[in-house]
Amino acid sequence: MATGFDLENFLEMLSAERGAAENTLAGYRRDLEDFSGFLGKTKLAAATSEHISAYMSDLTRRGFAESSQARRLSAVRQFYKFLYAEGNREDDPTRTLSAPKKRGSLPKVLTMEDVDRLITTAQNESEKPQKTPAARLRAQRMYTLIEVLYATGLRVSELVSLPVSAALRDARLIEIRGKGGKERLVPLSPAAQAAMKDYVGLRKAEGAFERSPWLFPSHGDSGHLTRQHFGRELKDLAILAGLDAAKVSPHVLRHAFASHLLQNGADLRVVQQLLGHADISTTQIYTHVLDERLRELVESTHPLARK
Repeated sequence: MATGFDLENFLEMLSAERGAAENTLAGYRRDLEDFSGFLGKTKLAAATSEHISAYMSDLTRRGFAESSQARRLSAVRQFYKFLYAEGNREDDPTRTLSAPKKRGSLPKVLTMEDVDRLITTAQNESEKPQKTPAARLRAQRMYTLIEVLYATGLRVSELVSLPVSAALRDARLIEIRGKGGKERLVPLSPAAQAAMKDYVGLRKAEGAFERSPWLFPSHGDSGHLTRQHFGRELKDLAILAGLDAAKVSPHVLRHAFASHLLQNGADLRVVQQLLGHADISTTQIYTHVLDERLRELVESTHPLARK
């Protein structure tokens, strides 16, 4: 569906001035053409704030998720800001509109028993005879990844890019450079420390990646294991452990780390620091764990709760 000269100019600006990729441009075109189709006989460049509000309501009726609605509103906003800046409109009809509020969804959380099954399965695989040295290294790497992730709650990008020096130090804490270059210290369990040292020792014995600065090296462009590769191998491990692979990911293990700490009495501020959250409000998604623990505490200790 052609939507006019203004849309083509807008897309050309995104490409030339902002270096937007083809997929990004296709997404903007798709969103704005959908809005144009909703407008019917009204030209895209002539839409009012009432038209846009009605369109957002229509997206809700069509069952679009809040995130999809927000993305479409963002495309519409940028289009009309462009028209206004270019002098093709005297106003910006999106100026007073607000994005739909996203409902905070509870993170998927594995039970402590689920995590124990994952770790035990990974450990058993690392101790089994393997057909090749490479297969043995992969099995030990997965066990190490699982132990370190559950011990630290690292973001997957932080985990796969750990330096090999993290395994060479005899320390209970490792320093992580997280989002925005902010540094934080996270604890290592004895099991995670041992797994890291065993993995590096196995690498050395096999003569693999001797000069790599990464703890989890690979032959890819980044030089270290990618988060996508780890995610795929983790799902394979979940199936081997008898778990639903759809419910297991590196991010879910990070959630498990935080939730299990809170279940066992950790302070929310401590969990915030360990996760590397800049704002406590981000960590508060885990308060459902605290609410459940408080409910159980009241039901088990309050005299009236027993009646």
